[in-house]
Amino acid sequence: MALRIRQNVGGRSVAETVKSFAALIIFCCMSSTMLFAQAPSATAQPDSSAAKFPAANVYADTKLTYKVIDAPKHTYGYDVLADRRLMIHQTSAPALPGNEGFKTKEDATEVALLVIAKIKKGEMPPTISIDEMKRLNVIK
Repeated sequence: MALRIRQNVGGRSVAETVKSFAALIIFCCMSSTMLFAQAPSATAQPDSSAAKFPAANVYADTKLTYKVIDAPKHTYGYDVLADRRLMIHQTSAPALPGNEGFKTKEDATEVALLVIAKIKKGEMPPTISIDEMKRLNVIK
């Protein structure tokens, strides 16, 4: 003969009270899990590998020069120097696909001079567009 204990707690049976309590515990656990899952993550750190360019006025009083250099496949590139220190090393023609440089030393010179002019105006980085290369007759 099984003995059944039925005790009332506030007008409810112990089994009903335990079920309610278990439901409350499960609800609290799920709520806290959802709360922590949505917590904002730490603020993103800047990418230290990204290129950092100096302020535009840094090179206002700097002596900028260039040197035509050899590039892959018998082509030419250029180095831009700021007070005799290497600033830009360009072995490929900018704005064009591939790794080849300029066909002639004169073409490399024209683009290097444009880069220097842009730096002197405060354009950092001194990017070169395809249209600018066409205007210089470096490409067709």
